[in-house]
Amino acid sequence: MPLQQQQHRRYQSRFQRPKDDFEVKLIDLARVTRVAAGGKHMSFRAVVIGGDRKGKVGLGIGKGQDVAQAIEKAGRNAKKNVIMVSTVEDTISHEVEAKFGPSEVLLKPQVKGRGLVAGGPVRVICQLAGIKNISAKYISGTHNKVNNAMAVITALQKLPKHAAPQPETKA
Repeated sequence: MPLQQQQHRRYQSRFQRPKDDFEVKLIDLARVTRVAAGGKHMSFRAVVIGGDRKGKVGLGIGKGQDVAQAIEKAGRNAKKNVIMVSTVEDTISHEVEAKFGPSEVLLKPQVKGRGLVAGGPVRVICQLAGIKNISAKYISGTHNKVNNAMAVITALQKLPKHAAPQPETKA
């Protein structure tokens, strides 16, 4: 093989990394202003949920001078803060309740075909975690998306890591 083809192949492998199946969705974007003696300093805060739809999901928060930078930082943080969610027949194993700050959330398993009966951050987190049948209810009155998302992540962490195997029926 000529030297030029070898160099080209090396160049390709370095800059064409394999695409990972980690999907990222933005749930909140806020413009944050900090007042200092010299004036106002404006930045953006992005809250992102990332997951692979196979049981891995994470939440990331990033701040930056522009929107794209904040979203990129939040995506990197979401990949770092990944948790494993165990599912049983596309739902969770049992009912779970969790609280984070003022937010309180209740997650209930549903029968196959019921779908995602949830809204806001719960819906996004469950979609990206690969949970297809679940029912969720915010018990608290807060509408803060960051706290609600953290409450859902806390609830999913309370679930057992590996669900008990289903008994097989012999016919």
